[in-house]
Amino acid sequence: MRAETYGRMRLIIIVITCGLLGFSCTQHQIPDYSDVASCVGCHTNYAHLKLVHSPDTAAAVGGCGGEAPSFEPYDRVFLDTEDAGYKKFKNGFHNIGCTACHGGTDGTHEKEIAHTGDFIRHPSELYVEKCGSCHEDIANNFNTSLHQGTGQKRKVTQRMGLAGHEEFDQLPQHQIEGYNANCATCHGTCGNCHVNRPPIAGGGLANSHGFERNPDMLNTCVSCHTSRGGHAYLGVASGTVPDVHLTKAGYECLDCHTGMELHGNGDSTVTHRYAYSELPTCEQCHTGLASSNNYHEKHIEDFNCQVCHSQDYNNCGSCHVHGEGARVPSYLDFKIALNPLPEDKDFEFALVRRTLAAPDNWKEYGVDEYPAFDAHPTYNYTTPHNILRLTSRTDVGENHCASRCHIRTEADTVYNRELYLFTSDLLDWEINATAGITVDNELPGGWFN
Repeated sequence: MRAETYGRMRLIIIVITCGLLGFSCTQHQIPDYSDVASCVGCHTNYAHLKLVHSPDTAAAVGGCGGEAPSFEPYDRVFLDTEDAGYKKFKNGFHNIGCTACHGGTDGTHEKEIAHTGDFIRHPSELYVEKCGSCHEDIANNFNTSLHQGTGQKRKVTQRMGLAGHEEFDQLPQHQIEGYNANCATCHGTCGNCHVNRPPIAGGGLANSHGFERNPDMLNTCVSCHTSRGGHAYLGVASGTVPDVHLTKAGYECLDCHTGMELHGNGDSTVTHRYAYSELPTCEQCHTGLASSNNYHEKHIEDFNCQVCHSQDYNNCGSCHVHGEGARVPSYLDFKIALNPLPEDKDFEFALVRRTLAAPDNWKEYGVDEYPAFDAHPTYNYTTPHNILRLTSRTDVGENHCASRCHIRTEADTVYNRELYLFTSDLLDWEINATAGITVDNELPGGWFN
């Protein structure tokens, strides 16, 4: 009774006080949150998102393509009801209720409550569970996708003295964290291609949660494949032009790189991308290559097509992961070496590209030096996406192509040596790892006479 009496007295005092002060007590009623008391209600209310958002506590990820663009947290999750992407999502079969994919709690305006429990920001991180109910085959096969980063994980673990990518989780925890914070920003899952901008493109919803069956080439594919694939294909670098498959045929990435390749075929997890059975080949479109001209007849089995038909391409090297980055800055180059992948590619020679590998890659994450750095060369087999029919090696006019490719000496001047990877091209710490694919003593002796 004493508590009940106290409560009544308190109410009377409040009413009298409001009257004496000339205030309307209705001004102090609890705000009406009904418009934002749901997932959709909150995320379609831009002003409310700005009011309740949590500022970023870490800088946006960066990578080979440079610094990622910055989007405010509320811009990354805003559902613009006027946007065509949102309308497509709202009327499509992916609109199965927010909590069906994201978990959490609907029907509340409390941000903390909505995002607790089984809430997951990126459902496709659990792609078998979250995507597999509708896309069973794709989800079950995705563990063999090249986008899982298995080739990269393999090299990291083998340089650490482990057997392969299967042992990745045995690496020092700081190194795993470093990989996830840096390298994995482009090795994503379903949502990074079909719903969101990739982290390196700023992250967040790309099109108001609209699902895109075919990812946008420029805003999705090239966002990750910037410094190599996109840079070359679009002819960004000074002195280069776009790939002929773009200018003459108008091809986008998915015209050659199909869903089967990108999603994985479920057969096995490949050790690196050139071991993958679903990769496109030149011969799928260009039939009869071996007999199409004298040069093909002579060299079709000697080296990959890019040796003749690529322009110069981006290289860089010696990276401190999350430290000072690439200490060999990006530069255009063209190097022919012994084929680094003879078990997968039947060529004697192939184009190679300098990689970011260095003994102290992971110094910022507690690994002063790789214990087995020499497990792999510092130059990779490469297939630049900057193809032309006539390049500086094939546009020879009345001369023979040997004049643009074979090493020769005339009047004490050596021609074409720069096209090949010699041991003398390597930095001191690269020699042990890479000398095995250099062309020293592997080229015809007559070239140097």
